Amino acid sequence: MKHLLLSGVAALGLVAASHAFAQTDDNMTKLQGMQSTGTSMDFKTIEQTGEYADQLRKNLESIELPSGFKIELYAVVPDARHIAVGPQGVATFVGTRKQNVWVVTDRDKNRVADEVKEFAPSIDFTIPNGVCFSKDGFLYIAEQNRVLVLPAAEFFYESPDVAVGVVVEKGKLVPTSEESFNHTARVCRIGPDDKLYISLGQPYNVPPPEKMDLYNREGIGGIIRMNRDGSGREVYATGVRNSVGMQFHPENGDLWFTDNQVDGMGDDIPPGELNRATEAGQNFGFPWYGGGNVRTNEYKDSEPPADAVMPEVEMVAHAADLGMDFYTGNSFPRKYRGGIFSAQHGSWNRTEPVGARVMFTPLNDDGTAGETEAFAEGWLAPSGEYIGRPVDVAMMKDGSLLVSDDLAGALYRISYEK
Repeated sequence: MKHLLLSGVAALGLVAASHAFAQTDDNMTKLQGMQSTGTSMDFKTIEQTGEYADQLRKNLESIELPSGFKIELYAVVPDARHIAVGPQGVATFVGTRKQNVWVVTDRDKNRVADEVKEFAPSIDFTIPNGVCFSKDGFLYIAEQNRVLVLPAAEFFYESPDVAVGVVVEKGKLVPTSEESFNHTARVCRIGPDDKLYISLGQPYNVPPPEKMDLYNREGIGGIIRMNRDGSGREVYATGVRNSVGMQFHPENGDLWFTDNQVDGMGDDIPPGELNRATEAGQNFGFPWYGGGNVRTNEYKDSEPPADAVMPEVEMVAHAADLGMDFYTGNSFPRKYRGGIFSAQHGSWNRTEPVGARVMFTPLNDDGTAGETEAFAEGWLAPSGEYIGRPVDVAMMKDGSLLVSDDLAGALYRISYEK
C-alpha cells in the first residue's frame, strides 16, 4: 500500500511538472504572438523603506572612497547581480543567479529608486544573470542555457506580459550534457559590430583533457559571438576559465574582460585577470595557465599555445573579479574618464579574505592598462566578515556609478560632488 501511495504521489508530481512546463511553453508561444497570457497584474515588489534599508545605509558608512565621492543606497534588490541601464534612462534591469530579473525605477529622479519589481513574470527564467542592452533599446537576457531578446523593455516593463524573441533556444547555448551548477552566470554585451557577445564559463576548476575539443568547438571556457537574431554563431576567444564581466572600449572597440582563475593553488597564486582581446581567435592561456603565467598542475606536462595572450592586469589572487564598465561620463574627475571600474566579489578560497571592493584601472595613451587601484572598499570588515559583495558596476545617464551587491541584495550609487 505504501509503495502504491508513493508511486501515485510521484505520478501526480510528474503530471503537475508536465503541466507547469506546458504552461511555460504556452506563455512563450503567446508572448511571441503578442497575445496576453493572463498572468496576474499583482507584481512581486520589494519594500524600499524600513529597518532593512536603514541598516544597509548604516553599513555604507564603512565604505572608503576618494575625496569628493559619496556612496548611497539606490535600491534594495534581492540577489542583485549584473546591471543593464536602459538607454532611455527610464528603468534599470538587474539579473540574478536565481529565477528573477528585477526592474528598478526612479520615477521622481531624486537618484533613489522608488520601485523595484519583478520583470516579465509571465516568463520562467533560469539563472538570468546576463542582462545587456543594445543602443536601440533591445534588452538581451543570457540565462544558464538560453538567450532571449525583449524589444522595448523600457516600455513593456509595466506589464506582466512583454514582447519577447528567442535568440538561442533552451538547451542550445551549451550542450545539455554540459549544463552545470558551476560557472553558469553568463554575461553579455553588444559589440561595435552590432553582434551579441556572451561569455561561457566552463564547469570545472580545471577541465579534463577529454573535454577540450568539445569546449573549443562550442566556445565553453571562452567568449562566443553571433548576430543579434542568433545566426552566425562563432567562437570569438578561447582559453578563458570563467569570465563574469566584459565591456568594449568605447573608442577602439577592444573587448576587455575579467577572468576568475584556478582555486586550490594557495593563498597568493594564481592572480586574477583583466584581459584585452584585440581581435577574434585569440587564446588566453587556460587551462595551461591557472592565472597570469602560473602553470596548472593538471597541464604542466602539456605544451601551452605559443601565442597565448597574457593578462593586461594581474589582480590579487582569489579576489573574484567580476563585472566591469568603462567610464564614459564627465561628472567624475578627469583621471577617471576613459578608465575601467571593476568589481571584486571577494574570496572563498583563501585563509585571509580579500576583495569585496570596486577597483579602478586607468588606460594609457597606447591603449594598455595603467596601474590599478582600489576605488571603493570596506565591504570586507577588519574581522574578516563580509558586509557586502560587489558584483557589477554600470554607469548611469548622469555619470554616477551603480554597484550591485548580491550578498546584501542592493544597488549602491556612487556620485561626485565638486
